[in-house]
Amino acid sequence: MNLIPLTEQIRALRELKIVQSIRKKLKKYKLILRETDKSGVLHIGRAIDYERKAAEYRQTTGAYEELTSNPYDDIICTVTRLLNQLKSTNRISEWQRGKMNPVRKITELAYMYFIPKPHKKATPLRPILNTIHAATKQISQYLDKLIRPVFDRFVRPTTLVDGADLLERLQQYIHKGYFNSSTLFITFDIANLYTMLPQEESLVVLAEFLRVHNCEKVNGISIDTIVELGRIVLKYNAFVCGKKFYRQIIGGAMGSAFTLTLANIFMWKWERQTLLPKLGSHEIYGRYIDDVFFTSNQTEEKIKQLLDAANNFHPNIKLEYTIGKSAPFLDVLVKNNNGMLESSIYRKPSAQPTVVSFLSDHPRHVFRNVIQTALTRAARYSSSFEIFNNERRAIHSMLLYNRYPSTYIHDQFEKFFAKFNSSASLSSSLLPMMLDENQFSTLRQTITNQPTAKQTQLTISAAAVDMTQRHTQIIEATIIHNNNKFQNNVFVHVTHEARLKGLAREIHQIHDNHFKNTIYGDIRLIVGYRNNRNIEFQLSRKRPPSSILKDPLSKKTTHNGINGNGANI
Repeated sequence: MNLIPLTEQIRALRELKIVQSIRKKLKKYKLILRETDKSGVLHIGRAIDYERKAAEYRQTTGAYEELTSNPYDDIICTVTRLLNQLKSTNRISEWQRGKMNPVRKITELAYMYFIPKPHKKATPLRPILNTIHAATKQISQYLDKLIRPVFDRFVRPTTLVDGADLLERLQQYIHKGYFNSSTLFITFDIANLYTMLPQEESLVVLAEFLRVHNCEKVNGISIDTIVELGRIVLKYNAFVCGKKFYRQIIGGAMGSAFTLTLANIFMWKWERQTLLPKLGSHEIYGRYIDDVFFTSNQTEEKIKQLLDAANNFHPNIKLEYTIGKSAPFLDVLVKNNNGMLESSIYRKPSAQPTVVSFLSDHPRHVFRNVIQTALTRAARYSSSFEIFNNERRAIHSMLLYNRYPSTYIHDQFEKFFAKFNSSASLSSSLLPMMLDENQFSTLRQTITNQPTAKQTQLTISAAAVDMTQRHTQIIEATIIHNNNKFQNNVFVHVTHEARLKGLAREIHQIHDNHFKNTIYGDIRLIVGYRNNRNIEFQLSRKRPPSSILKDPLSKKTTHNGINGNGANI
């Protein structure tokens, strides 16, 4: 372990002064700094504009009602009472009750903040609810773990996981002979999907989804009980915004695990009623939460009629669509060039060429992963050797912009090409490159044969559903979890600093010296690293004061000289 060099101390003090100066200016001029939606760059706006847009959003959606008093006690008592009642009537087990039951001393109200969307006109705001310590968080997470694998298993044909998944579907579409010069790409997104979900109707659709797929019970919990638990997650979604209390009366919390799954299931019903019956069975239709892509060989006028009818089908579901022979979807851009498919990486107009700076104090593998991931994505998404070379140069420029040394970039490029194509030119130019289209085709085929991380994750989730027949009528879904995976592990997390290189080895040595030949010798020590808080965390103040989030009863008892157990302090 080394002391901090003098140059690093000077740099740290200089950066501290810069951060303090920015904080003062933000406060003095009443500005708000936020990380933008999706693009991840920092955005500075006037606090008065944020307040105005937030108020307009609440008024336009009508999804929130202001409360006159702190709802903390009512929420936690209602949640606890429901779980106790379900346990006493044997509708959930004691283990399940304990898994979902909130702990009062660590429970807090959720709070809302907004992040800007500069890639859209007038920079609208997206509401985010931080529910990490909310009373219903445990129920939300448990329901999500129960239901999402069922959704992943049965709705995979109309689910798009990422851009690579879309390209695979398009290649199959081409192989079957459906793609031609008249094929159109249609994309649309649902406005404010999470916020505008009709609560009771969504729960009805949830019950229907489980029954349609013969899941009368999931891990021993009946459909009626799942719906009742889901209802309390939706109905008791109260939060703090500014210094006021609100309750959500339409939709669910963006940031809640259960809301995401419920939104997916609601859209499953909506698309079955609107678009899927009217599209040819051979056409591609896929959805990633609130973003939809499909193909059509009909005229643009007929497609517009179809989309306009879908737009008017449900008052809460409104579409913003585009139709053409070129379309961005997620992070991929696809084009129909006279019957030939072209694809490349899509970057929003507001996107900035920023990745983790090489000067930041991150573990070395982070910098390697940045380069390898960027090159892998470029190879997956580039439909031609020329497009890939353009992407390769763009990646090189981006890395230089983020202070990566040229020699380090060259070394990582060499490792990438050597890994996937040993015949590539590794040292004949300043930047390692491929020589021709054949080499690139081999490289791309090798990479596309491997599933992406998201595709693997979804496959594992879907495979976790075990359908078993009980008696003669009830089919029960069991979600298999490896609960003993970390039973004999102890995790220790330390904040990463480059000067602390070798610290993990020293911690392991201390552990072995004390416990190796004892009854605790079979316990495995795992040392993990946390990164330092980034500049966005240091400068964006999203969280309201703890005094308004925490249990108000604990403050009263503390002021009276009595602790939470009724004993004098």
